[in-house]
Amino acid sequence: MKIDKRKNYAFIDSQNLNLSIRRLGWKLDFRRFRVYLREKYRVKIAYLFIGFLPENQDLYNSLQKYGYVLIFKPTLKYKDGRVKGNCDAELVLQTMIDYPNYDKAVIVSGDGDFHCLVHYLSQQDKLEKVIIPDRDNYSALLKKFATKLAFLNDLQTKLEYNKKHPVRTKP
Repeated sequence: MKIDKRKNYAFIDSQNLNLSIRRLGWKLDFRRFRVYLREKYRVKIAYLFIGFLPENQDLYNSLQKYGYVLIFKPTLKYKDGRVKGNCDAELVLQTMIDYPNYDKAVIVSGDGDFHCLVHYLSQQDKLEKVIIPDRDNYSALLKKFATKLAFLNDLQTKLEYNKKHPVRTKP
């Protein structure tokens, strides 16, 4: 039996992922998603780019326990209660910092701002997959990479958070 020794890294736009899945009417189980990335795409390191809010420390601890490496972006709180913490630049920068360390990259976002990154990785044969949360709502700029796109729409039963039946993971 041949052992697959490839080291793929995932770079996850948490805001795009979370908001897209919620618009679809369900909540992502981040523990199950980490297992999915490891088993389906051989992801050894999964970076999750997320805005930092001190009141979310329990969430951050859980995400790290599930196996994510968190990259925080400072957030801005507006007077109307909105919070802004765009992590696009951090995701691109980390992808390039780690470029020599992974075999292929998995980008998780439907945001067209990552077109140049996806294009470059594709040209260098370093792109494993672009996982788009919602097949009906993503940037047309990513459509030219059709053979490298995957969608989470059909994985609701596998990846949906279910408080009654938590996932069992292998150590």
